[in-house]
Amino acid sequence: MGRYLLVLRLAWRDLRRRPVEAILAVLVMAAATTTLTIGLALHGVTDHPYEQTRAATAGPDAVAGFLSEDGTPPKTADVDAVTHLPGVSAHGALMPLAHTTLAMGGRTATVQALGRSPAGDPVDQPRLTSGAWVGAGSVVLERGFADALGARVGDQVTLGGRSFHIGGTAVSAALPAYPSSLCHLLCFAGVAPGPNAFDIGLVWLTPADLATVQERTTPAVVYLLDLRLADPSAAPAFAATHGTLPGRDPGASGPFLLSWQQIRDADAGVTRSAQAALQVGAVLLALLAIAGLTVLAGRRTLEQTRRVGLLKAVGGTPGLIALVLLVEHLALAVLAAAAGLGVGRVLAGRFTAPSAGLLGSPGPASLTGTTVAVVVTAALLVALAATLLPALRAARSATITALEAPARTPRRHGRLIALSASLPVPLLLGLRLIGRRPGRAALAVLSTAVTVTGLVTILTSDAVSGRGTGGLHNLRTERLTQVTTMITVMLLVLAAANTVFLTWATVADARHASALARAFGATPSQVTGGLAAAQVVPAAVGALLGLPAGLIVYRLVTQTSLTMPSLAGLAAVLVGAILAVVVCTAIPAGVGARRPVADVLSADAA
Repeated sequence: MGRYLLVLRLAWRDLRRRPVEAILAVLVMAAATTTLTIGLALHGVTDHPYEQTRAATAGPDAVAGFLSEDGTPPKTADVDAVTHLPGVSAHGALMPLAHTTLAMGGRTATVQALGRSPAGDPVDQPRLTSGAWVGAGSVVLERGFADALGARVGDQVTLGGRSFHIGGTAVSAALPAYPSSLCHLLCFAGVAPGPNAFDIGLVWLTPADLATVQERTTPAVVYLLDLRLADPSAAPAFAATHGTLPGRDPGASGPFLLSWQQIRDADAGVTRSAQAALQVGAVLLALLAIAGLTVLAGRRTLEQTRRVGLLKAVGGTPGLIALVLLVEHLALAVLAAAAGLGVGRVLAGRFTAPSAGLLGSPGPASLTGTTVAVVVTAALLVALAATLLPALRAARSATITALEAPARTPRRHGRLIALSASLPVPLLLGLRLIGRRPGRAALAVLSTAVTVTGLVTILTSDAVSGRGTGGLHNLRTERLTQVTTMITVMLLVLAAANTVFLTWATVADARHASALARAFGATPSQVTGGLAAAQVVPAAVGALLGLPAGLIVYRLVTQTSLTMPSLAGLAAVLVGAILAVVVCTAIPAGVGARRPVADVLSADAA
């Protein structure tokens, strides 16, 4: 008991002596845990709005689709075979759905036009949110699509080359709401999805009007049939057992089937895109946190070498020395996890609003026991990864050498010395500092590479999401912009903090060497340049590594074909990252290089 009490007392005393470093460590880890919390809290937030919409619109339990290459309806026997399947208790009318283009006010959008009877059906009854239901010469737009288009009741639109007026807007649970994916219907209709397959609008009109539109567009049509099942929870098994996947099941024939759970999941596409971005951001921020905490822990270890030596001299074991440092950072990790959980729960509400194509609201984001456990574990792992190596190094050091804390002496080769003789003094001093602390240089490379990776990933995502929108407001793009803006700010702040940490640590370790360089004729400006070069050179390497890494990360996360952002954008990220490091190192390097030489040398001698 006395051993553990001693560890706690030493850890608490050390934290009290360095409150600024403790606060910085908490903030660094809190950024990663906040992002992770938001990503986990978004899981399933659209389920409740979809279920509300499904109940209000008598939504189907499954949707059957029949592909018609020439536009003719499926045979009656084929339809009867579906309606008489085991488990089917009711069904709606057969509805043609065609792929076409809608134009309004100079904007165009890809849409699926669905023919519906003005009298309605017993299964799937879209809920009007404004105006009236379909009629001759009148169309009804799915509300989420109408909001994106900026369309209102009474506006004129051109559908497949024919003019219609908008009679109303409505919501439905039978098909995914805009901007979620209707790609499965496009594929089965024999239409290539294209870059905007995830942003297809839905329009209802009478079958007679749809027939006139079909004359001006492709004859390929999908006929949909809404089904009611005796056991709605069994819809996925029903679809898997009786449905086929044309184009993916060679030689298969018959209808494809979609369960209501699949439609619900498609409606969650917007939130899932945000989740994916947040999870990638959390990983990148965690890596930056590890780099920053490693510098703090390593610097604190060097500053505590005398106490380490004294503790060992009075009988302290290596395990005790390592345990004190670990307890400090693990305690800070718990505080950071608590802060991240609280802030993340509040911020998650900004990303939970459902599409306008759904009714109701998801309510406040909730934190499950699993979410809390994952966030706390992640924070502890980050702290452990950052402090374990410095703690073990301090614990294993000999009592005498613990008081000296020598830096690594770089190896000197004749050719290397000859090559370095022609270098400018600032670059020569910077490379010498890198050679003395290669681990710290590696952290600088990691920090910049992670930051540039995140920025390139975000740049690529923006280039893809903003392409071909036709001027339509897109909820997915808006959410991703919110998420990527937040992640970008956090990445830049943490990267700047890491750069300052690294520079201060380098200035502190190199105070004696810098004073000697000035004593032998180096100017303060040259010493400042050397201290800055010790950060800028690794940062340049990290930035070059981060450019391709960002493209690879985007490709792995999205599982889509890679779209290269503009070369100007990539060049701006590369140059901007290096310039940002120069700015962040200027002040601490300048302050450290201008300390009086006599004061530094006399303090070290004492």
